[in-house]
Parts: sequence; structure tokens; C-alpha cells
Amino acid sequence: MTRINKYIAHAGIASRRKAEELILDGRVSVNGDTMKELGYQVASGDIVEVNGIAIYNEEPVYYLLNKPRGYISSVSDEKGRKTVMELLPNVKERIYPVGRLDWDTSGLLILTNDGDFTNLMTHPKHQIDKVYVAKVEGMANKENLRPLTLGMTIEGKKVSPARYEIIKTDREKNHSIVALTIHEGQNHQVKNMFAKVGLPVQKLNRVQYGTLALEGLPAGQFRRLNKKEISQLVNQATSK
Repeated sequence: MTRINKYIAHAGIASRRKAEELILDGRVSVNGDTMKELGYQVASGDIVEVNGIAIYNEEPVYYLLNKPRGYISSVSDEKGRKTVMELLPNVKERIYPVGRLDWDTSGLLILTNDGDFTNLMTHPKHQIDKVYVAKVEGMANKENLRPLTLGMTIEGKKVSPARYEIIKTDREKNHSIVALTIHEGQNHQVKNMFAKVGLPVQKLNRVQYGTLALEGLPAGQFRRLNKKEISQLVNQATSK
């Protein structure tokens, strides 16, 4: 038997916390009856439905994708834009992106059907490092990048201090290549941080997520994560 919020999470519908919200909203039923009991134990043979659609526990799967620019980090898009799901056409499980990358941002993206894993990876308290390489307009130096290391307020929200490495500067073309390490995931956070120090982003690529790196995976390609890689991510998150 499995607690109902865990059952929903393992079906790839939502995290355990979000599953409880679905239950309290009356959107979950068991054997045709609306479920309100958060501690209900799902037994073999029970029919669990979310929003009227029967769900089942899939084997959890985890994929690493090198997302190209021009794709939405979403399962679907009401505007008809290309989504990352089009890059994994033969995956049968109901996977979805862990967090998101902007339409014009490329790089490392994890997809899974494990709601608990998703919550673990995306919750700010777990402080999973994410490394981005940005091509920015202007000359990066210690002086103008220093505010990034002190923490700043972006769109009314405080962001934690970041780490940076200046990879290259090109005075003739007036641009720089900078690697920035953060552990949060606010919308457009990296772009907004660079913009605030006067270095607007021209191109952005996420190259590392926790212990994961792209390691030569071509743009638009994906691979399945192995047990060791998954364990390393989980251990990093739970050790914070």
C-alpha cells in the first residue's frame, strides 16, 4: 500500500506537497469517490483519478537533454511553439522538465516523471548549483561583476550571492564570456543579474546542474541518466 500523495507523485503528476493540494481541492478520486483523506493508503486494485483521468505508477525515469535555443521548456504550449518534448519523441513515460530554461537559452535540462525528485531538485533550500556560460555585451571585470557576489534584489526578490569566472573578453567586439554559478531558479534570473551590472546577455547556455554536465552531448540530443548520477544529485540535495 502507498500513501496517496506519494502515489500521485510517483505517477509523475505532481510533487507530494502539490498532490496534497490537489486532494484538498477535490480533484482526486479513488474508486469513483472524491478523496479528502490525505493519509489514505492506495491498495492494489484501487482506481485513482486526477481531474477525472485515471493515473498509474510508472517506473521512474530520468533523462538529460542538451536543449537547443528555440524550444519552450514545457510539455505543451498554447501558442503552438516548439517544446522540448518534440526532442524526445520515443519516450513513452509521461515526463516533464525539471525547472525550465528560457526559449532562447540552451543547455542542460533534466526531464523525469518523478514528482518527489523534481521537488528535491527545484526547491531553493537544497541549493543545487547551476552553472551558466553567458556571452554578454561589454567588458566584464572584477569591479562590475562584484555585485553578483554580494547578492542583489531582482524584481523585488533577493537573490543569493553568485560565483563567477571570466572566461574571455574581446575588446574589439565589445563582448565577454562569463561563467556564473547560482543555486536558485527565478525566471530570467541570470539575464536580469547581468543586466543589473550593465552587461546584457546576448547568449546563454547552462552547462552544469549539480553533479551533472553535458560532457559532449550534442545540442538536441538526450540520454538516460544512470543510477549513480541520480544518487549523486539526490545526495547533493539532501546534504544541504
